[in-house]
Amino acid sequence: MAASTLSEVARLAGVSLATASRVLNGSARKPAEDIAERVREAADKLGYVPNAQAQALAKSSSGLIGLIVHDIADPYFSAIARGVQEAARQQNRMVLLASTSGAPHDEKEAVAAFAARRADSIVIAGSRSVRAEDKQGNAELAAELDRYCRNGGHVGVVGHPVVGASTTEGYHVVQVPNEELAAGLAAELAATHRGEFLIVAGPEGLYTSDDRVRGFQRGLAEAGRPAAEIVRTGFNRAGGYDAGPALAARIRASKERLCIFAVNDVMAIGVTAALRPEGIWIPRDATIAGFDDIETLRDFRPALSTVHLPLEDIGRLAAGDPDTPPVSGAVKLRRSTETPVDSQV
Repeated sequence: MAASTLSEVARLAGVSLATASRVLNGSARKPAEDIAERVREAADKLGYVPNAQAQALAKSSSGLIGLIVHDIADPYFSAIARGVQEAARQQNRMVLLASTSGAPHDEKEAVAAFAARRADSIVIAGSRSVRAEDKQGNAELAAELDRYCRNGGHVGVVGHPVVGASTTEGYHVVQVPNEELAAGLAAELAATHRGEFLIVAGPEGLYTSDDRVRGFQRGLAEAGRPAAEIVRTGFNRAGGYDAGPALAARIRASKERLCIFAVNDVMAIGVTAALRPEGIWIPRDATIAGFDDIETLRDFRPALSTVHLPLEDIGRLAAGDPDTPPVSGAVKLRRSTETPVDSQV
């Protein structure tokens, strides 16, 4: 059965097509209440479903927020998405989601799709990249965002500005103190760990990873400790897991106890999982810390030392919630960085 049309509603109500549109699509120009009631009754009788794009044109607002994340299956992004959803609910809006694997070209395609659907605002969560392979994608994404903002759109970006974006109108960045918090984590670990440090980082050129590496190295230097060795891998759980066998060999060969800092929690989880088949257990044979304090850590053993970030608040801030406080964080030391005399596996 074909869907009822606005013309059929207008004909049944005995009004013009323009009048029916003003009633059902939310225009500021309202007809008399008895006429409006006639139109609504006709729409109910016919089972008419209003066209969302027509409503957006009439109201100059679609009631939509576009959310772009690298991987919605990653608990870091799902927590931010939950914050965006809560802010949207308070604003009586709905959230459209795009998961892009972090490629700027794919983010550009998502922005274009959201703009075509007249999304009122767009939130972008995920590390910015200055890697050579992302240069063209960054340029395309920046141009698309500039175009969207010039046409009245609003953009919230988590962490760092989009590379190359020039607009300032309708554009805000949620600052995350990654470097400062990583320095604080290094200082607390250096106070109790006497052996070597190693950082498992994402590819060079990813801003979030690079900020955390830089902060951790600074924290070690301020504690009078040598710089940590850096192992680079994928910025996800699979990357951490892939680094595991080489780290196992490194741990066996080391004369000193090794403390590993993985620049996010899912990488730390991947490393820990990969070490177990190698016969290496945390914290018996080495210690490890992550960053983010994702929700799934409550089920992870040993309890992972990390840096807590208010991820849902970050989502709310990016979605424009004015009542959410600025982003702060805190070091959380747990069993994964305890010394053998403090803990038994």
